[in-house]
Amino acid sequence: MNSSDDLGLFGPGSVTWKVHEEPILFVAGLRSLYLQALHPRAMAGVAQNSNYRTDAWGRLIRTATYVGTTIYGTTAEAAAAGRRLRTLHARMRARDPITGDEFRIDDPDLLRWVHVAEVESFVSTARRAGLALTDAEVDGYYTEQRRAAALVGLDPADVPGTAAEVADYYRDIQAELRMTKEAAETALFLTAPPIPWKLSLPVRLGLHLGPPRWAYLGIAATALGLLPPWARRLYGGLGLPTTELSADLSVRALRLALAALPRRYREGPVQQAAKERAARLTAA
Repeated sequence: MNSSDDLGLFGPGSVTWKVHEEPILFVAGLRSLYLQALHPRAMAGVAQNSNYRTDAWGRLIRTATYVGTTIYGTTAEAAAAGRRLRTLHARMRARDPITGDEFRIDDPDLLRWVHVAEVESFVSTARRAGLALTDAEVDGYYTEQRRAAALVGLDPADVPGTAAEVADYYRDIQAELRMTKEAAETALFLTAPPIPWKLSLPVRLGLHLGPPRWAYLGIAATALGLLPPWARRLYGGLGLPTTELSADLSVRALRLALAALPRRYREGPVQQAAKERAARLTAA
């Protein structure tokens, strides 16, 4: 098979492609960041090794590009993206904000936390937004995503591969999670980040909290409301909007709105290229 016919790690028959077909997953990405911030070491690793405050949108785009490549890129493209990420992480160190101990960013426990928070956010957000997924498909998604976990250096056998295993993992790790000063600051930043220049023009003209700002605040409130109950309780002291019912209604309405957009706005170039490869194989 030529590389141009390679369907990557998953393919059109996978639950992964079914889930990531949903444009609503950008809300899931934000939910994942709120969740990840509750782990003191994970938060310290980000704060001490990135410029996320001054380049928030650039970092978001790079993360989205990486995820898109692992989901829809060829096997070679996904492997290359994983190698680049592992090389980057291998050089990074940070200090525990509580003990002061130095730790590696590629510590398996941290990588596992980030992975689980991300994939659980993806599949749970898609389901709550209205995507029809059976329990077996949810388990299949977690099992498939062990391939993505291997790209960052994790042993797939050590990664939760079913909904029950994810629930057990969350139950076990909650003792390590807390609302630190860094987590609170990050949550507030995620809720009201700087808007890109073109979108912030109304603000620059003196029209404070214009449509882009209001729209983003609504999305952030939805992401917070979609968090697991135990995570919402940790964030409750900040007075941020965390209503579960309003989040469910909002994410469903937003999914319907996104579904009406033209394909070029709903699908990135990597996803479109993957579908074209799949179409060529079907025609052949």
